[in-house]
Amino acid sequence: MRVQLAQQAQDLLGQSDLVIITERVDDVALLVGQMVTMGFVEVLDRHLPRHWKQRGMSWGWTAVIWLAYILTEGDHRKVMVETYIQGMHHTLSRLTAQVIEPLDFSDDRLGHLLHHLSQPKYWHQIERDLNARSIEVYALSQDVIRCDATTVSGHHEVTAGGLLQFGQSKDDPTRPQIKVMMGSLDPLGMPLATDVLSGERADDGLYIPVIDRIRRGLKQSGLLFVGDCKMSALDTQAYIVGHQHLYLSPLPLTGATAEAMEAWITAGVAHSEAGTLARIFRTNDRGHEVLAAEGYEVERSCGVPGGAEAWTERVLVLRSPMHAQQQAAGLETRLGHAEKKLAALTPSRGRGKRQITDETALAEAIDTVLQDHRVHGLLSVAWEKQIERKTQYVGRGRGSASRQQRVLETVRSHITRIARQGDTITALTQRFGWKAFVTNAVHTRLSLQEAVLCYRNAYRVERLFNRLKSRVHIAPLFVKRNEQIEGLTYLLTLGVRVLTVLEFVLRRSLESEHAKLPGLHPENKQKMADKPTAERILQAFRNISLTIIKNGAGEEILRRLTPLSGGQEAILQRLGLGANLYQQLEIQNIEK
Repeated sequence: MRVQLAQQAQDLLGQSDLVIITERVDDVALLVGQMVTMGFVEVLDRHLPRHWKQRGMSWGWTAVIWLAYILTEGDHRKVMVETYIQGMHHTLSRLTAQVIEPLDFSDDRLGHLLHHLSQPKYWHQIERDLNARSIEVYALSQDVIRCDATTVSGHHEVTAGGLLQFGQSKDDPTRPQIKVMMGSLDPLGMPLATDVLSGERADDGLYIPVIDRIRRGLKQSGLLFVGDCKMSALDTQAYIVGHQHLYLSPLPLTGATAEAMEAWITAGVAHSEAGTLARIFRTNDRGHEVLAAEGYEVERSCGVPGGAEAWTERVLVLRSPMHAQQQAAGLETRLGHAEKKLAALTPSRGRGKRQITDETALAEAIDTVLQDHRVHGLLSVAWEKQIERKTQYVGRGRGSASRQQRVLETVRSHITRIARQGDTITALTQRFGWKAFVTNAVHTRLSLQEAVLCYRNAYRVERLFNRLKSRVHIAPLFVKRNEQIEGLTYLLTLGVRVLTVLEFVLRRSLESEHAKLPGLHPENKQKMADKPTAERILQAFRNISLTIIKNGAGEEILRRLTPLSGGQEAILQRLGLGANLYQQLEIQNIEK
């Protein structure tokens, strides 16, 4: 914006007009500083190839600035970055100490970056070095690794050999998808290894490649890998055991496990009646001790046919009271619906009310209702055959004493009683809420209580997937080629890595000093936060602007930044970044 000065201002400044530029800094400086601290620039420049004739910014700085845009704007479209850079040129130039040209962020150049990231020989090395640096810098625990997969749907054309394929999906089975397999580090949920695969792939065979990269990178024995029931495949377990690591996963209710589960539940019910189940408690959000689960454990021998030696596995048979209550509520709902449907089969006589005249047809209808609502054997239904007789004269006209009469019979089958089988229902509800987990960890390494609480923290990897879909908005994918889809997914996981580390470091700092931060809840200014999310942390840096004043010749005569609040400075200090990260953008004095 060009401003014409008044005569008094012209005499003071020696200028006739000024150019005023305003840039929204917000959380960009925080994000750039965090990524530099995590070593993004150094690691990416080390592993991504650079042609000897290539000009412009390095791949590391290109990725950092693009990620800052993605995390701030929630938009990964390549076409928008060049325009954004032009509006943030002064801020980014000062933060990065780089000469930034518009062509550094052209669509072609960003596509070239994604092509490099999609190459396993580069991406696997980048993952390994970033993991090692984060673990060393932030002193992260390496005991527990969570593995899981998610899907990302898109409006793409399905082609042979393409990543987007139709497959089993919880999002939208009518659209093609890619599958993203991840291994993350507990407790912060930082992604350690990521694979992008075609959407029709089953999860069972995706664990070993990710586990292999993680164990090679961490170079530590005794890691505990936690996953869902698909990780309990015997080949996956044998691989983990063969490399001196541990696993914890639930068993699927299929095949031989489903048969064994019936016996385990029967034994669990007997233990419950005898009062010998181990009880596991946890502290809820209100600070109250609540019963999380109760159960017992048995041991069994496992092995792969033709494989290495067998190993001993602990089977943890557990009952969740909350899950049991949910199943009981579901049964009550099904019983209620079934009773209404059964009563509607034989309505009272009346116009438009169809009656069932055949007992066999009624029996079949009753059985269909019981099967559909999965309450077979839980309701008893009794019915009777009802005959209604009506006498009428034969032929037309009025009747008389000498006129011939006939008797008409109307037959229908009518349900007379619908009763719940109380004893059967009670016996069934005692078998609700049971689930079996397996682990090869000894009791001293992972007790029954520790196993339950450890698995209950599975939400941490789900938060990772949620951020991938809601914060960096991986869907819809605005790229089409396989290498672009793969490279973009890897780039976005780096953005999720930034958010998880940012959140973890600040929370750990607050916890160590038993401190809380104000101003992170716009809806309640007085509320103090001791466990702020990364999203609230970034939101706290909104409305920070950089104002630049230039003279008519284009020389900067003033840079002024919106003053940081005490809460913002406290966040920067606890993250190890310091307030100077923002203050360096300013020039304090006016040069005449």
